[in-house]
Order: sequence, then structure tokens, then C-alpha cells
Amino acid sequence: QVQLVESGGGLVQAGGSLRLSCAASGRTFSSYAMGWFRQAPGKEREFVAAISRSGGSTYWADSVKGRFTISRDNAKNTVYLQMNSLKPEDTAVYYCAADRTAMYTTVKFGALEYDYWGQGTQVTVSS
Repeated sequence: QVQLVESGGGLVQAGGSLRLSCAASGRTFSSYAMGWFRQAPGKEREFVAAISRSGGSTYWADSVKGRFTISRDNAKNTVYLQMNSLKPEDTAVYYCAADRTAMYTTVKFGALEYDYWGQGTQVTVSS
């Protein structure tokens, strides 16, 4: 089992930036592909971004491409989501997730395909 703890959320004005962090326990962090998902009030949880075990393959949802960047530091057992040019529609609870079965260079896009989840961190973007 692995524990994931998100941090870095908060209230920001439209056009601003936030950097979310997800710290993982255990020694097997490098064995997991990592993803970020978000859930807005009254909506389903949706894919935001993912990064492979190798760190060499990254993917973003069309809604955030060009604005968000996902990265990982295996030495620190941490995955990051740099969020720039934030919009009110980015307001949501953001969750990090770990996938223990992904191949070295691949990622998955469905929430049900991930094995471990953090508790989430609130991001609110004002207009």
C-alpha cells in the first residue's frame, strides 16, 4: 500500500498560477505511473494529466494542454502539477493517483484504472 498526500491548493485569481504537490510514502514510488484528476461541484471526476514511470511520457487533457505541466521527482517521492493561466472553470478538488500496473513508458487515462488515491486539495479560481 502507498499513501498519497496532496498540497498546494488554494484561492487564486484568474490568470494566476499554482503548483500542486503529491507526496507518496514507501519505496516503490518509481514503480508507479502517476496521474492527476479533478472533480468540480456536481460533475464527474475527470482526467487532467499523467506521467509514466520513466518520466519520459506525459499526457494532458485538451482543456489544460499548454497551461498545465506534470513532472515527477522519484528521489523525493513526489509528483507535481504546475498550473498556469488558471481559469474559473479549473475550480475543482484535485486528486493525485498511482497506477501500479503501468508499463515503464505508458500511462492510463481512466480513474478506475488507478490503484491508490490521495484525499484531494481544493483549487478555487476567481473571475
